[in-house]
Amino acid sequence: MNLLLWSLGLLSLLLGAGFFFTRSVKAQVEAALPPQGRFVDVPGARLHVIEKGGGPPLLLIHGLSGNLCNYTYGIVDRLADRYRVIAVDRPGSGYSVRNEAAGADLATQADAIAALIDALKLAGPPVIVGHSLGGALALCLAQRHPSRVAALALLAPLTHPAGQVSPAFAALKIRPDALRRVFAWTLAVPLAMLNRTRILGLIFGPEPVPADFGVRGGGFLGVRPGNFVAACQDYAAVSREGALSGQVAAYAALRLPVRVLFGRGDLILNPAEQGAALAKALPGATLTLIDGGHMIPITAAQTCADFVASVAEDASTAARPAARMA
Repeated sequence: MNLLLWSLGLLSLLLGAGFFFTRSVKAQVEAALPPQGRFVDVPGARLHVIEKGGGPPLLLIHGLSGNLCNYTYGIVDRLADRYRVIAVDRPGSGYSVRNEAAGADLATQADAIAALIDALKLAGPPVIVGHSLGGALALCLAQRHPSRVAALALLAPLTHPAGQVSPAFAALKIRPDALRRVFAWTLAVPLAMLNRTRILGLIFGPEPVPADFGVRGGGFLGVRPGNFVAACQDYAAVSREGALSGQVAAYAALRLPVRVLFGRGDLILNPAEQGAALAKALPGATLTLIDGGHMIPITAAQTCADFVASVAEDASTAARPAARMA
């Protein structure tokens, strides 16, 4: 009995220390990286959005555990001289808030992004840029709301159920939701800091992790408790059996330009299993391979910006005959 009480006391002390440490880190991160954009309310979410430039619209959607800083790191400024570039924190990520009753499934998130497109009153349907899980969301958006999408520029996208999930996301497997929240507010932050080198090495590998990723790339924002819980929910929703099956079956029906860019050395998503498989399933889709890993929006920002611009030009060219006939 004494041993049990001692163990429970030690656990309570550990969790309490973790809570106060997490609260302190959260406050420091939010002071160093406050929201830089504006907020747009849509059904099921309050979305944090950054806009820059003018011209044809581009809408940039980040991946799992990411945020819009993954794009402001190097892509947004490279495109803003020619395009109206919009980067959004997905529901629950960055500074966006997902309503408690809203689902984390791709369809629900796609509907939220479609509502955002309507609220922004864009000059025309945007080219959707999706990285990683953002690629799966972009594909879902194009299927559910085709009139709101001009083309897809996909960067290392998730397109099919992954044959093997990277150990970088092991912590996101926690269920049920109540346990996630306890873990998020106690142990997630200290463990993430202890394992930072290994986890980021997997996410960025075989390329080195930029020294400024934590601040400039928004890496620190992802360890906050709310973001961790949302990432767990996103992971559970997309990894659920059959979650991508209907979407995959409908790829052949898409009728818009779709281009895919993948790093040959990607350690998170297999370029053949994801990129090549999409190009095979979707008539007209193309796959381009470059040297690099999974985080090409950061490590190959110029190449990604040029790729997005080329997709936007393809979309503009495809739209011109229709415009002349209208």
